[in-house]
Amino acid sequence: MSMFAGGKIYQKLGVRRVINAMSNATVLGGSTPPAAVLEAMEEASDQWVEMKELLERSGEYIAGVLGAESAYVTSGCAAALTLSTAACIAGTDPDKIARLPDTSGMKNEVVLQAKQRYGFDRCFTIPGGRLVIAGDENGCTAEQLEDAIGPKTAAVAYFIQTDWDSTVLTLEKTVEVAHGRGVPVIADSASQIYPLDYFQGNAQAADLVCFGAKYFGAPHSTGVVVGKKDRVDAVVAQGFIAYHYQGRTSFGRPMKIDRQEAVGVVAALDRWFSMNHEDRFLEQDRRTTIIQDGLKGVPNVRAEVVRHQRFYGSTLNVVLDTETLGKTAQQVSEELDAGAPRIWVNVEGDDTLALNVHVLNEGEGEIVADRLRSLLA
Repeated sequence: MSMFAGGKIYQKLGVRRVINAMSNATVLGGSTPPAAVLEAMEEASDQWVEMKELLERSGEYIAGVLGAESAYVTSGCAAALTLSTAACIAGTDPDKIARLPDTSGMKNEVVLQAKQRYGFDRCFTIPGGRLVIAGDENGCTAEQLEDAIGPKTAAVAYFIQTDWDSTVLTLEKTVEVAHGRGVPVIADSASQIYPLDYFQGNAQAADLVCFGAKYFGAPHSTGVVVGKKDRVDAVVAQGFIAYHYQGRTSFGRPMKIDRQEAVGVVAALDRWFSMNHEDRFLEQDRRTTIIQDGLKGVPNVRAEVVRHQRFYGSTLNVVLDTETLGKTAQQVSEELDAGAPRIWVNVEGDDTLALNVHVLNEGEGEIVADRLRSLLA
């Protein structure tokens, strides 16, 4: 009998369990698809299909839900950004596609506002793009953005965030300027998926808009790019299936997904748009209250709910009197990680632990509260 029969797979591998109070973090596996999504994925695994047809049909469904012209399932949001950049550089030209990431002689510049520089702007350079920065640390004007667009500009990139900086051009204005110069816009809208009309509005706001499907309950290794049909067609031409058709040697061949993942995205999106989100928030409030109640009476600690516009609605901030406690939030975080089971939380500054409860499993809120109390009391 196989040593892995009978469950306890992580224990048999020597991998330690982590209670995730951080969020849909890539370093923790990204997502735990709900039962309905797993059921659809299991059904999909029982039969073979042509992946090209599955991606076309799943894209049609996703585009219909989000109100976009077209859509394509990718292996995560970063892959969506990378493939979108490749699409804007090489289009559907087989010769150009085969040369990536060698973009010599092609339009290969991607313009990004200076204050929107972020870790994932690396995705724009992976297929051979070259970043051109518009504006500076003080912001960016329409004139500065227009000046940054030149004869080699392949696309303008935009990072959609809920806490918009007024010194940064809006996405609407960015699209206006870019389109005025005949240039497409790629928008990173990774987790900007709630409220539902906001999700749909983002999906319709640029030529190519990229999302991380893990945030709405799909597998960790999935994403979606939606947008104008001709632009999405160019993304498809860069993808892993295109490698096997029309003699293309497409750049995106390593960014493969399986049929279960494509079905998982469709099932998760359907669930996201049909579920009662008020019930979802009530469940999160219940989990938050468990931790708050567990910390009642602990001196030098204040637990407060912070409401915001992210898709999970709120965060529980545990604020420490670091002088009296003699330890910082980072030190407490390290102590949480050193325990069994490990507990991961966010750290904000010297004195605040930020807990996101939407990723906790049943019964884990009590464990988090007990561990925090033992470390802080």
